[in-house]
Order: sequence, then structure tokens, then C-alpha cells
Amino acid sequence: MSAASSAARIISLAGYDVTIAPGALRRAGPVIARAAPAHHYAVVSDPNVAPLYVERVRDSLAAAAPDATMSLLLVPAGEEHKTRELWAHLTDELLASGAGRDTTVIALGGGVVGDLAGFVAATYMRGIPVVQLPTTLLAMVDASVGGKTGVDTPAGKNLVGAFHPPRAVIADPETLVSLPMPELRAGSAEMIKHGVVADARYFDEVLAVLPRLAADDTGIPPELTALIARSVAIKADVVAADEREQGRRKILNFGHTLGHAVEMASGYQLLHGEAVAIGMSLEAEIAERIGVATTGTAVRVRAAVTAAGLPVVVPSGIDSAAILAATRSDKKARGGRVEYALPESIGTMAGAASGWGIAVDDDVVLGVLD
Repeated sequence: MSAASSAARIISLAGYDVTIAPGALRRAGPVIARAAPAHHYAVVSDPNVAPLYVERVRDSLAAAAPDATMSLLLVPAGEEHKTRELWAHLTDELLASGAGRDTTVIALGGGVVGDLAGFVAATYMRGIPVVQLPTTLLAMVDASVGGKTGVDTPAGKNLVGAFHPPRAVIADPETLVSLPMPELRAGSAEMIKHGVVADARYFDEVLAVLPRLAADDTGIPPELTALIARSVAIKADVVAADEREQGRRKILNFGHTLGHAVEMASGYQLLHGEAVAIGMSLEAEIAERIGVATTGTAVRVRAAVTAAGLPVVVPSGIDSAAILAATRSDKKARGGRVEYALPESIGTMAGAASGWGIAVDDDVVLGVLD
């Protein structure tokens, strides 16, 4: 595949910048040293990503901060490893190495690495800086931005965590060249979501590029850098108005209430983006059934998901009752009822009057699942 090519884009959030540019990893050192100066840099990555990109980061950082030391902490790849046990292991490794409060954590990898490393940074010695270097499309457009960190538990995803904004996010679309096709497709789910929740025009722009992004032999579309930047800007606007998810930030959960439940019920055999794609398709249907979405919204969501090469229905063998049960332990449950972020139409979300969360009866959810 050929890498996406475009000029660098910088998006400012409260307290940090997101830099999106081809080749950005090779120039990450000065950005990291300026945003999060440290005596020691602890890079958290996995065995798939580290061999490809850690040397770029190390060389750039050594030139920008020659007096600092750097270590590499490897974690197993995969959502099933985003656990409290691995969080404890990483903190123990930092303690054993003598890392102090003058340490900065660097998350080099996808969403799992970003969430886990961010939670380590949020809790180590009551909080040290973290810099996010996302290497997957999903992490670039969503997971690395906004400050959510955490780990999974047997009861559900991300139920233990903290809000801990990074000091900087540096996204290099060149890393997408090495991304397996299923993961590239999965990342587009969050781009579709951002269009649904906030920008109908962006939804159409993403839809136009999805067939090429989903194809095995067409390469990375050159306009992808601009689409990533717009996706980040949409999330940044929402997060800036509601950093702690007390109100409008809940709209970013579209597709995630059922998506997280399906992902968990699959034993994490589904990629996060695949589960979110299913969740969006189902939740858009729910929105129409309860009368909050205009007719045709669900069809448009499913068409976009299908164009991305992503699933729209729950795989056979996953029990609907288990999915419903998993939603009840979700962070979005209130007073024993599960709240959903539901669209009114493409680009507009329903639920402003109820704080952007809409409670849905179980029989409606089961009807859609079945």
C-alpha cells in the first residue's frame, strides 16, 4: 500500500495538540521533549508495533533530549490483555526500574496500548505525563484523543479507569501502511460514527472513500489524512464542551452500548471497530423503532458500515440475552436502566432534553437483536 500524503495538520485541545502528518514519528522527538520534558521516557508498545516504529521514536527523542534515558515496556497485543493484572505488572516494572515522577509514558500502538499506558500514567505516583503515538486508524481518530484511559474487567470494558489527557498526540498516517486490512476497516467505524453524531457532510465524505479504504489492493487514499484530522476535530469539539462525560460527550457513545456488549460476548474475538459497526447498525434501528430517528437513518448507517466492509449483524452463536445482560454493567446504565446515544438523523443526535442519554426498554433491544 502507498501511504496517505498530505500536509501536516495540528488540532488544539484544552492543554495539548494533536499533530497529524505523514512521517510524524520520525519528527516526534522535539514535540515530545517540548510537551512532556522528562528525565526518563518509558515507551509502552506491543510486539507487533515496536519492531516497526520504536527505533524512529528513540532516534528522534535521543536527538531532542540527549540527557534523557528511555526504556521499552512490551505488552501482549489484543483487547483480552487490557486488564488490571497487566496494569499492575507495568507499574511494578516502572517501580523496579526506579522511574520517578520525572518520567513520561509514551504509548506507541493502537487503542489497547493507549488505554493501558494512559491508565498507568494516570495512576503511577498519582499521575505522570503521557504522550500518545497512535499507530492504528481507530486510535488516531478516537482512542488517543479525549483523555479516557482504563482497563477491562470480567464485568465489562473500561470499567476501571481515569480521565487523564495526554500532553501531546502525534499521529503518523504512514503507519497505516503496515496495518492488517481488517484493522484498517475497523478503524473506519469511528469515522462513520463521528459523521453520524455531528457532521452529515463529513459522513458523506467518509462514505465516498470507504470502498477504496475497504479494498485490499487500492492503497491508503491520499485524502485520508484530512479525514482523520476532521474526525479528531469533531471529537475535540465535543470533548471541549464536556470533558467528564456529564452531558453532550455522551453522543460519542453511539454504537458503543451494544457494541461493547457484543464485543465482550464474543470473547473479544471481534475487533472493537467491528463491534461498534454492529452496535451502530442496531442502535440506529432502535432509534427508528422508538420514534426518535427519521425514517431511513438506519438504512444509511448500515449502508456506510457495509461499504466499509464491516458487519451489521451479530455473528451467529452469540446469545442475545448475554448481550443484553452485558449492557446492564455498562458505564452508561443509570438507575437500573440502560441509556443509549441515539441519532435523530445523520449529523444530529437525539436526547438533548434528557442529557443526551435515552433509556430503552429491554424488549425493544431484544426485538432488534433477534
